[in-house]
Amino acid sequence: MLEELVQPNETTVPLLPCVAPEETVAFWRSLGFAVTYEQRRPYLYLAFQWRGVGLHYKQPPGGIDAAREDIGGCLVMVDLVAPYHAAFTEAMRRSYGKILAKGLPRITRFRPGASRFTVVDPSGNSIVFIQRDEPAEVEYGGAKHLQGLAKVLDNARILREFKHDDLAAFRALNSGLRRHADGATALERAVALASLIELATALDDPGRVPEWGAQLRSLPLTAEERATVRAAVADPAVLEPWLPAD
Repeated sequence: MLEELVQPNETTVPLLPCVAPEETVAFWRSLGFAVTYEQRRPYLYLAFQWRGVGLHYKQPPGGIDAAREDIGGCLVMVDLVAPYHAAFTEAMRRSYGKILAKGLPRITRFRPGASRFTVVDPSGNSIVFIQRDEPAEVEYGGAKHLQGLAKVLDNARILREFKHDDLAAFRALNSGLRRHADGATALERAVALASLIELATALDDPGRVPEWGAQLRSLPLTAEERATVRAAVADPAVLEPWLPAD
């Protein structure tokens, strides 16, 4: 009898710890979220809403280090994930003049065909947007048939997208490009150079970016290949000096 009275119309709202209230309000507002509740005293409580996505924040326990990014998070299940990434990155460009791809807050890169991405808020919470029909076995890379620079690119993608280790990805690409450039296609070299430019920018180590950019500019690429190269980075704007829009 009691089960018949429980209606299947529940709504679950994550309650996330917040160590940076001002930054959190500014960030979610910049992405188009409405602030539906804002209280600082006698205790912290913040609430945000965008379409069907609701996020609530509370006072964190002591001893939390946002930089560790292990504070908390939630999953947001959606029908099509790519439009959400596009909407957030466009909002970031309007508000910040760039896509926030490093530090806190930030959004992870989104490659064509992917089924998830993550928004990391100013407190280090991870809000993961996942496509509902995501395959049960997520493709993590590591295909055994890959060789040369193609294998290096695949390994760098694993390091960056799944292990979140930009420095290791940068080192793998930098070394791999030197070793395998001669046997690689122009497109493979272009993707490697574009990824190095993006990683160097994220790591605040732009010393060789002009050199890699000049190499990228010199490669004979078709319009379709140039589009593929732009899609390989989170923010194509970092490539504009060397790979202008068609």
